[in-house]
Amino acid sequence: MIVVGVDGSLPARAAVAWAANDACRMHQPLRLVCAVDRQPYQIARFPDPDRPDRLRRAAQKALNEAVALVRERQPSVEVTTRLEEGTPAVILREQGRAAVEVVVGSRGLGGITGPLLGSVSDQVAGHAEAPVVVVHGARRPTFGQVVVGVDGSPECRPALAYAFEQAALRGGRLRAVHAWRRPVQAFGAELPHEGEQDRAAREKRLRELVEPFTRLHPDVAVTEDVRHADAVEALSRASEEADLLVVGSHGRGAVRSALLGSVSRGVLHHARCTVAVVRAG
Repeated sequence: MIVVGVDGSLPARAAVAWAANDACRMHQPLRLVCAVDRQPYQIARFPDPDRPDRLRRAAQKALNEAVALVRERQPSVEVTTRLEEGTPAVILREQGRAAVEVVVGSRGLGGITGPLLGSVSDQVAGHAEAPVVVVHGARRPTFGQVVVGVDGSPECRPALAYAFEQAALRGGRLRAVHAWRRPVQAFGAELPHEGEQDRAAREKRLRELVEPFTRLHPDVAVTEDVRHADAVEALSRASEEADLLVVGSHGRGAVRSALLGSVSRGVLHHARCTVAVVRAG
């Protein structure tokens, strides 16, 4: 099952359209979820007894429009709806526990819940167990390429698996990008052969991580791209010619508001295409 957040905004409609296409490719049912958050309107000094009904009517209208969009785009996809009360980020995380992915728009401008996304997309991507896809609604050409960021650690394998599957389903290419910056030398400049050895070791590690997935998906053409650059900058540039950018998230801190690393958070805000954040382990 694929879960997609709905709030009646244009970015949310873009997320619904993306999720419908992915549901068709993956042969998965689609669940449209709309959260009614009453908290911003519960002001004791200014009661509005009609607002709860209006909020629910607006939410149901958004869901009905989303269902119509799915049936227009992909009539074969099974679609259900859920209208829930609560904080959008919490509702989407709960609904996404049994999902293969959660899809949200890059930011929400609807009047049902206030902003559905923006900060909410960070929260959902940081906490959800399933891969979280943040859809950029701007019209772009189709490039036939999926880009995945590889940091060289074993924890990036779930992101690689997701990226390879997406490339295979789309009949597209995959570019595996590993970017790094060498630390400033404290006692003099780095020798040329040291830089060459470092690059060779990183290329070898990238090849080792990618190889098992190339055997599983022999039809996917793969480019291994090692760059001496800031990771967010390199991935954002690669996203300019990609249909989807996939990054991992290690999620090492339970205290932070969102368990996103600096790279995954930076990519969410700077990438030019849709971004999928895949939690490690």
